[in-house]
Amino acid sequence: MKNKRNKTIDFTAEEGAEYAARAIVADHRMSLQEVCGRTICGDTFQVLPLLPENSVDLLIADPPYNMAKDFHGSKFKKLSGEAYEEYTEKWVRAVLPLLKKTASVYVCCDWQTSPAVYNVLKKYFIIRNRITWQREKGRGALNNWKNSHEDIWFATCSGEYTFNADAVKLRRRVIAPYKTEGKPKDWEETQDGNFRNTCPSNFWDDISIPYWSMPENTAHPTQKPEKLLAKLILASSNAGDVVLDPFAGSGSTPVTAKKLGRLFLSIEQNIQYCAWAEKRLETAEKDHTIQGYTDGIFWERNTFAQQSARKRVAPAGR
Repeated sequence: MKNKRNKTIDFTAEEGAEYAARAIVADHRMSLQEVCGRTICGDTFQVLPLLPENSVDLLIADPPYNMAKDFHGSKFKKLSGEAYEEYTEKWVRAVLPLLKKTASVYVCCDWQTSPAVYNVLKKYFIIRNRITWQREKGRGALNNWKNSHEDIWFATCSGEYTFNADAVKLRRRVIAPYKTEGKPKDWEETQDGNFRNTCPSNFWDDISIPYWSMPENTAHPTQKPEKLLAKLILASSNAGDVVLDPFAGSGSTPVTAKKLGRLFLSIEQNIQYCAWAEKRLETAEKDHTIQGYTDGIFWERNTFAQQSARKRVAPAGR
């Protein structure tokens, strides 16, 4: 019997027929008005050519990593290194016409696929950085180091792009507070402790993988946390901008984009995942909270201040 605190979204497409029916099929060239804010159910390679060109401000792509994986009936087979690089180049070339000159690009990968992703991105974009984020989960290994991190490549289409550093500062606890003339220097005293807001770096150790008691959790095997996506969206887009996710899964990118006042284009081929995404988008109409992000600040993982703050965060620009 399911624990009452278990909030995991895990229903079949048939059980969630109401939500599955909200997904649309792209069978002709479509305008931004037709597809914006909708979950498009289909093969991304067939859908991308039908979407409006020069319409996307931010691309966040989380393609299948190069490993055998069963996504609730949609199976991805492990490819050779060369074949995976060709696969990456195929979807990158398909998405290029949709990107504005000022667009930013983020591509998720693991340590094995990271070189292939880099090799492709450098052909078409300006590589800006590689983000490494720590996963606190992961299987142990007796004969190797435990794999507990993933990469996200950051690139831009040109030298003109959005980066809102102040929007993604991390609030860290000050262990050894330094004072000048008896007053805090570059930190503040609060009832929950001493904290400093630090500029974002390319190593993130404050991310929690969605788990069963979190409302955002689904049964998708490779779900990304809303907090992680919120950092990308806030840093590299503004309110009202269009965010594209060509491998949307259970909808974490469009849901987070909606909570933060952005528009979105979302493509997913698995109808069950489309239904989960639509369920989450419905919830996001009223609930704008993002775990770990409160009052415009990203908190360290499991800090008391984060847990005690109960204010709902209104989307930017609203």
